[in-house]
Amino acid sequence: MRATHAGAMIALVAAALGCEPRTPAQSAARAEAPRPSAPPAAAKPADPLGPKPELPKPQPFTPPAPVVLDGPNGAKVWLLERHTLPIVSVSIGVASGAADDPKGAAGLAHITADMLDEGAGTRSAVELSSAINDLGATLSVGARADGSVATLSVLKKNFDKAFSLLADVVARPRFEAKEWKRVSELWQNDLRKRGDDATRVSGLVSMAALHGPGTPYGHPVDGLVADAKSIGLPAVKAFYKAAWRPDRAVITVVGDITRDELQQALSRDLGTWSAKGATASAAPGTKGAPAAQGAAAAPAWKPPRLVLVDRPGAPQSVIAAVREGVAASDPRRPLLQLINSALGGSFTSRLNQNLREDHGWSYGAGSAFTETRLPGAFVARASVVTEATGPALKEMLAELAKMADSGLTRDELAKVQAQDRAELVSAYETVNRTAQRLGTLARLKLPETFDGDASKARQSATLASLAELAMAVDPKTATVVVVGPRQEILPQLQGIGLGEPEAWDVEGQPIQPKKEP
Repeated sequence: MRATHAGAMIALVAAALGCEPRTPAQSAARAEAPRPSAPPAAAKPADPLGPKPELPKPQPFTPPAPVVLDGPNGAKVWLLERHTLPIVSVSIGVASGAADDPKGAAGLAHITADMLDEGAGTRSAVELSSAINDLGATLSVGARADGSVATLSVLKKNFDKAFSLLADVVARPRFEAKEWKRVSELWQNDLRKRGDDATRVSGLVSMAALHGPGTPYGHPVDGLVADAKSIGLPAVKAFYKAAWRPDRAVITVVGDITRDELQQALSRDLGTWSAKGATASAAPGTKGAPAAQGAAAAPAWKPPRLVLVDRPGAPQSVIAAVREGVAASDPRRPLLQLINSALGGSFTSRLNQNLREDHGWSYGAGSAFTETRLPGAFVARASVVTEATGPALKEMLAELAKMADSGLTRDELAKVQAQDRAELVSAYETVNRTAQRLGTLARLKLPETFDGDASKARQSATLASLAELAMAVDPKTATVVVVGPRQEILPQLQGIGLGEPEAWDVEGQPIQPKKEP
């Protein structure tokens, strides 16, 4: 009775739950029945904005070319009128720079340029600075490897007064002894402090190791501590007289100014700028006494394989691979720039992605071909945590070797060509940038249409043509420079197979090993 009641209850619950007891025959029949197919996936809803448009191929950008005119006393003038904003930018460049520093006087071009705005014309250094500030203008003077330049940026309404100040700086510097004492001391203090900056030391030592210490491209633009002590004001005056001449100058003017307005300013303020003077090879001998001695030619020099600059206790090392580059006028350089962009010329380049993004050893890694009148350098560099110096250097060299062996991928080529267009537009986007870039072309003795022609070469580049040039970054013949704590990083370097490092100091000079007594 109880069993019958329990069975009834079970049947009732099963029916309520929709799971009636099955007979063996029913279970077998249902097991053999095919399962129903899954319902078809719902169609993706149509984009309310319509299909994604196909972007047209970007139009090539041709930078505007300036008009080339004859200036006063043999100077050349590049004028590019741009009347969209009331701004005028001027660059006056001469063809003598750090590469023209005489032997034993590294930094002479730099300190000469630095003295030009320390009093000029009828104004003292303070009066000149105040006059520039009162006009809301910016004026600067400096030296580069292949030239020296003075620049001015000012509103159109203040152009005449500001240009007169620039003309005084270039053509009528005062070179007062009291200003020289102050400027020279500041310069030497900065050179001594430079040794505490590992990145500056790496750049200095890299160029010295590649080209040879004391050579035109093998010494730093801002000079050396030992040489600065021997340079006096008479030497600065002699270099100025030889280098800052109108017949060696290109005056670049961009902005809201007409040809007639410019010619009036040139005639008024630079008409008496004299081309008379010593040749640009004049150089100082002893302190304060100029002598006719030109910049030393590069001697026979074999770059070392591995250079180590010791910085005891440093938490970071600066690693660099440097090898010979090409001149700015070399027809291969535009394509080499594409190779470098993929390798180390942008945030998404291979070096930065590897050392920063993938491994977290560095805040940034990059590379570049220097832009110089004569063959320069290719440099890859990164600051890395000390404990990863060896592994990071190994990865850097591997990336260089991979690029040299295989070249770019198709995706990389598309990316760097797009980047090239964007960078070219950016270089000519503003008045100041345009004047700066045109001034650089003039300093390197490149034609005013150079950038447009170079961009066309880059935009028509193929993977095959780039692969043929990729050996320019091959690390097999590169010099490796490491600035960091020797005790901690030497065991790491020994595992890479670069041989025993040469010890160099922070001034780019090999340290001679101590002789045993």
